[in-house]
Order: sequence, then C-alpha cells, then structure tokens
Amino acid sequence: MPPSGTGQEATAFWVTGPGRGELRRSVLARPDSGQVRVRTLFSGISRGTEALVFNGHIPPSEYARMRAPHQEGEFPAPVKYGYSSVGVVEEGPDGLLGRTVFCLYPHQSAYVVPADAVVPLPAETPPARAVLAANLETAVNALWDGAPRVGDRVAVVGAGVVGALVAWLAGRIPGCRVELVDLNPARAEIAHTLSVGFALPSRAQGEVDLVFEASGSPAGLATALGLAGFEATVVALSWFGNQAVVLPLGEAFHARRLTLLSSQVGAVAPARRPRWTPRRRLALALALLGDDRLGDDRLDRLVTGEHPFESLPEVMARLTRDPRGALCERIRYG
Repeated sequence: MPPSGTGQEATAFWVTGPGRGELRRSVLARPDSGQVRVRTLFSGISRGTEALVFNGHIPPSEYARMRAPHQEGEFPAPVKYGYSSVGVVEEGPDGLLGRTVFCLYPHQSAYVVPADAVVPLPAETPPARAVLAANLETAVNALWDGAPRVGDRVAVVGAGVVGALVAWLAGRIPGCRVELVDLNPARAEIAHTLSVGFALPSRAQGEVDLVFEASGSPAGLATALGLAGFEATVVALSWFGNQAVVLPLGEAFHARRLTLLSSQVGAVAPARRPRWTPRRRLALALALLGDDRLGDDRLDRLVTGEHPFESLPEVMARLTRDPRGALCERIRYG
C-alpha cells in the first residue's frame, strides 16, 4: 500500500541497457492545484525512435535535444522514454475531470502532470486510435515544411507509420498524385487502404515535384534523391541516431538543383510558427484522427498489434530485433 499522505502506485517501462527493459513500480505524488492525475488506457510505440533509445543508439551530442517531454533518467540508460499516451483524468480541475486526454508521456500505468500538458480528445476520436496522434503530428509538420500544392506529383519513400500518414494527408490535396514507395511489397495493401499509389523502389515514378523520405534507411534517402525532378524538394524525416550516412550528392544532384530539407516535430514548421503552437498542432492531429470526412477509420489499419502492458519489455525487445512488418504497436493497460 502507498505510504499515508501519498498518491497511488504506478508502473512504468524503463530501458535499463542496450536491448533490455523492465517494468518498475513507484508511488505518485498527489496532484497539486493545476495538475491532473491520468489513468492510462493505451500507449503507442513509436518504433523508429524508440528502437534507437532501446538499443542505446542516441549519440551523446543529442542527449539534450532528444529528451522526451516527461522523460525520467538519462541516456543511454536507465531511462523512461515515450510520447504517445491516452488516458482518463481521474483527479484534477472540473473542466478535465473524467475527460479522455492525450499526453506526450512515456509508457506508464498512471501519472501526474500539469493540466496544460494534456489535450482532450474530440468526442469523434476513438481513444484506441489516438495513439497515432504523435506520428500524425509529425506528418502534419512535414507537410507544412514540404508545402505540397494542388496537382503536385508526390513520392513518399518509406511506408512506416509516419510515411503512411504523410501519404494519407498529401493524397487529400486536390489533384495530387501520391505514390508510397517501399521495399516491402506487402505495404501495397496499406497504400490501397489509404487510397494512394504504391511502388517498389525500382518501379517508382521519377521526376516528381516533391519527395518525403521516411524510410529510416540511408538507402531510402538516396532513393528519394533519385526520384526528385528538376528543382524539386526532398523532405528528410528519418533520423539515424549515431549512424553515419553517405549520400549521392555528386551525380545529378547539383545539375537538377535539388533542395534537401530536414523536417522534425520538435519545432513548428517556420511558415506556421508565428501563429501555431505545438499544443495547437497536436490538437489538430487529434481532430484529424476523428474526422469522418477524411475516411479516418482506414488509419486503424496502421495499428498492427495490441499487447498488454505487462508484456511490454518482451514486445519492445522483439520489435527492435525482428519487427516483421509491424507498424504502430499499441499497448493496452488494465
């Protein structure tokens, strides 16, 4: 039982070393005025970044920049990391009490955070689907950075969760022809579900107006450069941690006057920054996940597995060792 005068117990997932993790119990402090206590319903594994954390591949130069909003511990380990949590407010201000909310919080059964750290879900957004919000927020920012226009030919290299969401959003711009490019032919089914085209890298259509790269592979970034047309932009979303990347920046890179642009979710895209905050951007992502006009129920196909929280150490180890086609893996809390 928790000591007298303290809050309830909670269990969290911690990375304890390269390729190792465990569940640890702690006692929550009681929420102060202006704080909320959230009981977790679901969390989502952001497999690309969390695999780098789990395997100890965060370079020391990026330790500070890679901190998650409510991270505990320090890289490389032990560290409590994650940023896609959906739960119910069980204690806090009247306006939030009983509301289902999203929070950029690690995998933990319950937690106490400032009230402004949670964003209520729109009534139309199912809590189980809301674990995609962090990835969709990344995709929104990528489209703001890349700025596709009506009628553009768009290639998206990498059919993981972020790449699929970028393709889904771009495919709703009138006249845009969007092709999702991936080495795995099974990803064609995901592309069909999202109403966009699909191609293997060797069959992808080149001379496109805009390329988004979300492959997590240096070879994917090279493919993206090869698909770009004259004076096109390649938006690079992948982050390779401490992996060195060699790119073909000779060949026709200069002759075609290509632009290679980095995009990441840590800062709002420059063109939107004067008017948008990260909280407003996250609220947009949550709303998009529940907008029936966008055919959002298709996005449920991006969740390829659901696992009980108690199995998370084994699930994380398996996903980083052998993902076997996994996209978003959802964690269910009792």
